[in-house]
Amino acid sequence: MAAALHEIFAANRATGHIVLGVAANGGRTRRTRVHEDGSLRVRFPNAAGDALEAVIVNTGGGMTGGDRLKVEIALAPGARLIAGTAAAEKIYRSTGPDAEMNVKLSLGEGAQLAWLPQETILFDRARLSRRIDVDLAESASLLMAEAVVFGRAAMGEAMRQGFFADRWRVRRAGKLIFADSARLDGAVAETLAAPASAAGGIAIATVLMAPSDGGKLAAVRALSEQFTGEVGISAWGGIAVARLCAKDGAALRHDLIALLAALGASVPRLWLN
Repeated sequence: MAAALHEIFAANRATGHIVLGVAANGGRTRRTRVHEDGSLRVRFPNAAGDALEAVIVNTGGGMTGGDRLKVEIALAPGARLIAGTAAAEKIYRSTGPDAEMNVKLSLGEGAQLAWLPQETILFDRARLSRRIDVDLAESASLLMAEAVVFGRAAMGEAMRQGFFADRWRVRRAGKLIFADSARLDGAVAETLAAPASAAGGIAIATVLMAPSDGGKLAAVRALSEQFTGEVGISAWGGIAVARLCAKDGAALRHDLIALLAALGASVPRLWLN
């Protein structure tokens, strides 16, 4: 009986898979391959300039334990893409299994990608395992921002218990240039309340820029009095990484938009709707 219930549960979990390929053609970036499967879709609103904009939609309206989503994006040499999500991704309570999210990004020579999804919001007792793998050609440029909110403070909701594992690996010309792993398991709210972690903040973000730009880093640091939460940015080995921590999702979004503007990036229009 237990085995049968497990099989029924697994058969009813949502899966989604997107494969997107883009290439430069006559100074403009165009789609060369679009594959959609399950609950994931990708749409292409008009974008100014020669960059293409891709918006990922989860028709399932969120994820829960056992759901699996995968996004693969490949930019041919010289292509320019801005990719994001139509809404914040909500991770709901799990009865046991993890929700799994996997992102694979590949950039050819001279390609430029801005990976700017909206926040991932984790509800109480949610379980999420996320993996992000990026392969950059020697002359490719990447700007990526990922934000996570542990509970919706405006709705009086908190993520007290749950699981969150996040693994990033970024390589340039096959060489590992950035590796980052985070893991929260069990009493998440208690961990975030500790001074050495988030000091009570419930919203965090990481922004990666490769290659780094000294002038843009200085522009971020000049905004220190305008940030509502804690923001720090460092550069080493040809990359720059910013960390953000705020009291709630609204404060984090305020700081993230300001930081991205200082880095010369405009957030997708759907962020502002």
